[in-house]
Amino acid sequence: MDNKDSKAQDPGTVDFNSTTTIVISEKTGHYEPSQHRDSKHATSNFGAAAHLIKASLGSGILAMPAAVKNGGLLFGGIGVIVIGIVCSHCVHILVRSSQVLCRKTRSPHLDYPETAAAAFEFGPKPLRRFSGFVRSLVSCALVATQVGVTCTYVVLIAGGIKQLGNYYFHVNVDLRLYIAIIIPVLVFFGQIRHLKMLVPFSLLANAFMSVSFAMILWQLCQKFKPLDELHYIADWDKIPKFFATVIFAIEGIGTVMSIENSMSRPQQFLGCPNVLNVSMTVVIALYAAMGILGYLNYGETAEGSISNNLPIETAFGQTVKILISLAIAFTYGLQFFVPLEIISNAVKQKLSHKYQCLGETGVRVCMVMLTVIVAVAVPTLEPFISLVGAVFFSFLGVCIPAIVETVSCWDGHLGFGYWRIWKNVVLVLFSMLALSTGTWVSVLDIIDQYTKTA
Repeated sequence: MDNKDSKAQDPGTVDFNSTTTIVISEKTGHYEPSQHRDSKHATSNFGAAAHLIKASLGSGILAMPAAVKNGGLLFGGIGVIVIGIVCSHCVHILVRSSQVLCRKTRSPHLDYPETAAAAFEFGPKPLRRFSGFVRSLVSCALVATQVGVTCTYVVLIAGGIKQLGNYYFHVNVDLRLYIAIIIPVLVFFGQIRHLKMLVPFSLLANAFMSVSFAMILWQLCQKFKPLDELHYIADWDKIPKFFATVIFAIEGIGTVMSIENSMSRPQQFLGCPNVLNVSMTVVIALYAAMGILGYLNYGETAEGSISNNLPIETAFGQTVKILISLAIAFTYGLQFFVPLEIISNAVKQKLSHKYQCLGETGVRVCMVMLTVIVAVAVPTLEPFISLVGAVFFSFLGVCIPAIVETVSCWDGHLGFGYWRIWKNVVLVLFSMLALSTGTWVSVLDIIDQYTKTA
């Protein structure tokens, strides 16, 4: 399995088994990517951690009680932690592969599609011709994934405003009207073109989310349902929805490479206890707590968003809904950053320099309106979250990182007994199982929802 020629041809090859940053002088023909990055718009470790926590700690956490309901108290509680560790590992191997491939390609940074393409370009010779196809596949999957996520954000923001508006004005206005009202805010966030400009919004969103989560967790601890009313392991037909929802909730793979690429010290993204480990430990702990306590409190009545279970008549419920709506609104730009960059850059390449700025602005407005249209078409939250998680995050968050690491390590870095191959085969099989079963169950749920309302 060793490709002996690859090391001889590439003096920049770095040992994949090492997580230590190697600063290499260009005088010897080597290349250190971090020394060639744009320092003007660089993000600090603190800012990167804020972005990563916010990217992973989004609207999905509100669906965790419903996810545990679909998995059962015991199976779901343990499953949330296990899936969180798996997703964190996939982020780790993707970023590590990208950092090594930056040295091989002599590039300051590589985004997710470029990382996947470079892995195939420098991988085994029979696979090199697929590098262009892999780049396009990952780009399309990224756009579709983040569009799906931001569509759920639109529904959640409008849903929170709807509950408050209906209560105060005593008029049951359709959700679609509230979606139309928030369009100017969404367009504003869609026009932000530097990740560093989103740091203040991420910090505010983290603050609002932290306060609202603390309030929700306090409320959830006030009372629990009798254990004999809860399921320790749910029915098997609900398990696929559990996996799809949790993968959707925890996975922030779409923004990871943009966050790492924007760091002033990218070598500190990995390691122990650096940005990734600290951020994902916080995220997994909060997800597990929210899911278990939410199910203990509401049981089988847990909604697709836990905020919908809170009484709108109380000041407590109103405060939580306002904070959550603001936090999700401030996160919209971060979650939509990657697809907007991919689409706008593709369009700018086809325009003259004179019209590039205008063209990019138009594309960004159209992309925002796409999320609005999808949100209007599919306002039912829980099955839509499961569908997005099953189709896109299973593929993009687990399957592709496993394949990228395998291909990147093919030239002698597969480990003792080729353990990386066996580990990544398990990851790919897990992602395919979650994709197929989760998609099937979610589509049936969406059809059922429309049949009931027809």
